[in-house]
Amino acid sequence: MLRALSHPDRREFVAACKGEAKAAGELAALSALSLATVSEHLKVLRKSGLLVLEKRGRFWFYRTDAAVVERAAKEVAALTTTPDEKR
Repeated sequence: MLRALSHPDRREFVAACKGEAKAAGELAALSALSLATVSEHLKVLRKSGLLVLEKRGRFWFYRTDAAVVERAAKEVAALTTTPDEKR
């Protein structure tokens, strides 16, 4: 999951899909990357579970899985917590 979030464009895509689902073209418009490159980044985010692909009619949309993002944030936060702080 951290590898998936290591690229700034991927983090931007996750943030953009947090409020409402977005089509790949909408996400590509947020970046200077080609649509093919954006597609590869979206594939990484889907495999990590950070983004979920939903079909609506003939169209596909990406949305952020908030539970997965929250779990990742907690795991990272736990790395910075000392044993005394956990009590």
